[in-house]
Amino acid sequence: MRSARPRSFRTIPSATGGIARLACTQLRKLGKDLRPVVLRAGLTAQELDNPTTRLEVRTQIKVLESAAEELRDDFLGFHLACGFDLREIGLVYYVMASSAQLADALQNCERYSRINNEGVRLHFSLDRAATIGLDYINVDRWSDRHHLEFWLVTLVRLCRQVTDHRLEPHKLKVRHFRADPPAEFKTFFGVDVEFGADADEIVFSASVASLPIVGRDSYLNKLLRRYAEEALASRPKERASMRSNVERLVPQLLPHGRASAPEIARQLGMSSRTLSRKLRDEGVTFADMLDELRAALAKRYLSDRALPVSEIAWLLGYREISSLTNAFRRWTGMTPRQFRSSECRPSKESRQRASFKKAGRQRTEW
Repeated sequence: MRSARPRSFRTIPSATGGIARLACTQLRKLGKDLRPVVLRAGLTAQELDNPTTRLEVRTQIKVLESAAEELRDDFLGFHLACGFDLREIGLVYYVMASSAQLADALQNCERYSRINNEGVRLHFSLDRAATIGLDYINVDRWSDRHHLEFWLVTLVRLCRQVTDHRLEPHKLKVRHFRADPPAEFKTFFGVDVEFGADADEIVFSASVASLPIVGRDSYLNKLLRRYAEEALASRPKERASMRSNVERLVPQLLPHGRASAPEIARQLGMSSRTLSRKLRDEGVTFADMLDELRAALAKRYLSDRALPVSEIAWLLGYREISSLTNAFRRWTGMTPRQFRSSECRPSKESRQRASFKKAGRQRTEW
């Protein structure tokens, strides 16, 4: 497969683009114009229609966010994941479906999921619980909701399908905020989702790991894993991006007014010039990164109505509320209070989903 918009920097994560193409199929099905979504993502219709073209993960996230706006569906990732045929995942699905036990299937998924998506790293651990964790690699986690929610639903569906058990997590944690998610989340997962958490993870009881896979076939699994190893070997080698290192440090330094390029460079053990060069190689500047991250964090913090705007200003490194207000108006065209007020109105989408009516309830979107 080739990557759309190939670049010299080889660590920009790509994906098969299947999630983005599901969203575009839904747009066409409902008679929506695809052009605004394609243009916002910086793609062509040919790239989206060609299943052999890999997309940058950041681009796939943009497609989902734009498609959600066009469809007026604030839970597009969730809805797409509930309805597609899991066999469309391809080789990784069949490796899992031929494994011996669920633990083996999830270990195989951990190893081979990068074939489909290099921007989301899956971790499976088995101790007191069976935990599936998700980490974003060289991709801004705070730019995303739909992509991550698609992954969560898909992973739970996979566990249920390959074991033929309606498994329900003991705990489900998500980093982004949804102050009042719809009832369909709990209906599907069987547990309340903990939004605004410190991790993205699905936690099952340890006993589910030993459940047998209904289609287990040791000979077929060995053969498929050989193909998967070959596919994995053809992917570019991963290196930690400078952007991800900077994004990790900035939120910690913002409240203390120390989120500057010289301080970041010092903590990373390099000069400011080297930091600037490395970021430039990845197609970004420190100033743009800082501004984008502040905007994303501001929306996240404002979704927590318990946080006063004055404290949010401090968390973002502003000494005065007026500085936050001016910056936020530049980012969104609204003041922080206007944004918080508008986000807590009932959405049109929730009223339109007749099967999941939420009379009298309101929700806030991150």
